[in-house]
Amino acid sequence: MHELQLLRADHAPALLAFERENRAYFAASIPDRGEDYFARFDERHRDLLAEQDAGVCHFHVLVGTAGEVLGRVNLVDVADGAADLGYRIAERAAGRGLATSAVREVCGLAAGRYGLTTLRAATTYDNAASRAVLARTGFTVTGETQLSGRPGLTFRRHLHNSPPTPHDL
Repeated sequence: MHELQLLRADHAPALLAFERENRAYFAASIPDRGEDYFARFDERHRDLLAEQDAGVCHFHVLVGTAGEVLGRVNLVDVADGAADLGYRIAERAAGRGLATSAVREVCGLAAGRYGLTTLRAATTYDNAASRAVLARTGFTVTGETQLSGRPGLTFRRHLHNSPPTPHDL
């Protein structure tokens, strides 16, 4: 079982463990965060919480029954009713539908709680799992892009400002 939670200060130790444990796994499909990210993690975590408090971003963690972080689903650059969606799931939790269910839940939160009308996302061509999650959760391809020098696609999903349905959760 898992639960999507809004990022809090007390998530820091489990979130750092998640990032460390999955660093090589993530780096295979997205740019590595670099050593500075880990060296300054506590400061970065405080900065993220400040951005969240300011309403600029909405950060979520997918927490397992033992309190471990299984994934992240974030809405960043919130402005004018829109935001960019980003997500990552732990290697040991991949392939179980967690990304799809977490993205659906965040789409419901985006529309209902945060009042957003549009979400944007992007992924590289070679990240088939991410493309599949976006397709299953109602995103459509809007164009091509470069992500850290790698070719990719951009996506968009228009949201309805109504309470999430069971399909959205």
